[in-house]
Amino acid sequence: MQVFQKQITLIPFSRGFHLITEDILRAFPEIRHIQVGQLHVFIKHTSASLTINENADPTVREDFESHINTMVPENQSYYKHTYEGADDMPAHIKSSLMGASVQIPITNGQLNMGIWQGVYLCEHRNRACGRELVLTAFGN
Repeated sequence: MQVFQKQITLIPFSRGFHLITEDILRAFPEIRHIQVGQLHVFIKHTSASLTINENADPTVREDFESHINTMVPENQSYYKHTYEGADDMPAHIKSSLMGASVQIPITNGQLNMGIWQGVYLCEHRNRACGRELVLTAFGN
């Protein structure tokens, strides 16, 4: 079994849902060395998250942002953790709802996702830094 691991820092993204599949592939060419395996992508933050969804129509990402902001609104009177602004606590909740990692099959040195699937960075803060990802690929 081969195991490759790398930590990368993404450029800062604006609040919203952003496709990062190509960023991952560019930064982690070691995937090509695995015929059958898995890629695990983990985000080292509590106010951003990862998911896999539609990679073609950008309105899907806009709708994700609109819907999650309706589900988890800012400026709620019951929020106590507001030290970094109105988007602070909602960002933590959104991150937990969406998740901190995704796992993708690798087949013949390529990610084995559906034709309309891509990896999203879900940025939940108004002013975010570059997010750090740990990429781990393993298999034969």
